[in-house]
Parts: sequence; structure tokens; C-alpha cells
Amino acid sequence: MKFVFLSDTHDKHKEMQIPIGDFLIFCGDMSSRGELREIEAFSLFLKNLPHKYKIVIAGNHDFSFEDERKLQAEELIRSTGAYYLNDSGVQIGTIKFWGSPVQPCFKDMAFNRRRGEDIKKHWDLIPLDTDILITHGPPKGILDTIRSGERVGCEELLQKTLSIHPKIHVFGHIHEGYGTLQQQKTVFINASNLNFLYQYTHPPIEWEWPES
Repeated sequence: MKFVFLSDTHDKHKEMQIPIGDFLIFCGDMSSRGELREIEAFSLFLKNLPHKYKIVIAGNHDFSFEDERKLQAEELIRSTGAYYLNDSGVQIGTIKFWGSPVQPCFKDMAFNRRRGEDIKKHWDLIPLDTDILITHGPPKGILDTIRSGERVGCEELLQKTLSIHPKIHVFGHIHEGYGTLQQQKTVFINASNLNFLYQYTHPPIEWEWPES
């Protein structure tokens, strides 16, 4: 089975060539300002992709998924046949997915949570048998370095990931952290498609799931 991972397209999805695969996973920030018209445009793009299974979470720019437009935004994604996850999971075949849009506080954005107990209660919801963990932000110290050299990932998310050892933990949010890293039993993927200047420079990341 082939997975295709995307994140942080910020309304620039039309510039992208999307590889064919069985699963398409999107890790948030489909929009720039969270307007419903942006979500609608992304949903049309998503609907026209041929992947059999599509899973989407929101990100810190996707304000309409957290405010009074929440139900409309979620329905736009679900109308494409995709699964929308928000501190929730889905099992497809034998593979168990869990997705969450929250990240440590960053400016006055959507899905901000304070570090420590405030954000930990979201990670406590993640089942121990999760195979693929989808979050918007990275764990601390893994593909989370910004231009200043500071690592800005979430400490509590790192602890949760290291305790459950998902096969894949995929995220975005930190554009400069694009890439993959294997650590212990987990493959970490930062799938951010735009660079820090919000230019499309990073292609979707493809991954083959072992059949046995």
C-alpha cells in the first residue's frame, strides 16, 4: 500500500503535482486565513484526487474549523469522502489512525494550547495501539527546528509518541523541518509542502506500507 503525505499547502494546492497512491494524508493548514472559500477550494481539489482513502486534519491557520463555522468546514471535507479527524481516530483495514490539530501556543492562531497539562490532555486521548499518528505540529526535537535554530516542538507530544511507538508519526507546521527521520520503532515525517517563505518547494512525501 502506498501513502502520500501533504501538509501546509496554504491555498497553493493548485501548484502541486500529487503522486498516485492508496492513501492521502493531509496534516493541516490547507488555508491561509481559514476562510470558508479557501476550505471549499481545497475540498474541490481533494475530491478530484483519485486516492481511495483520504484523511484530513486542520491546522493553526484553519480558523473556520474551530469557530462558529466549524460544522460547515467539517462538512466540506466530509463531502469529498474524506475522513476528518479532530482528537479522533479511524481504522481502515488493519491500520489504526489518530489525528489532532492542536499545537503549542503560536501567536493568536487556531487550535493553540498551552504547554504542559493543557496540551497533554489531548495527547492522553491517543490510543496505545495507534499505527499512524497525524498531528499538525511536531514533537520536541524531531524535525522541528526553525530558522533561528530553536526547536519548537511539543515536549508532551514527544513523550506520548515515545511511549506508544506508532509506526509513523506525520505532521507539518514547521516548514523548515520538512523531511523524514527514523527513530527507534517510529518513522517521523514532516510533510510541510511550503518553505518558510510560503513558496511551494517541498514535494509530497511518499511511503510504502509493508504488506506483511
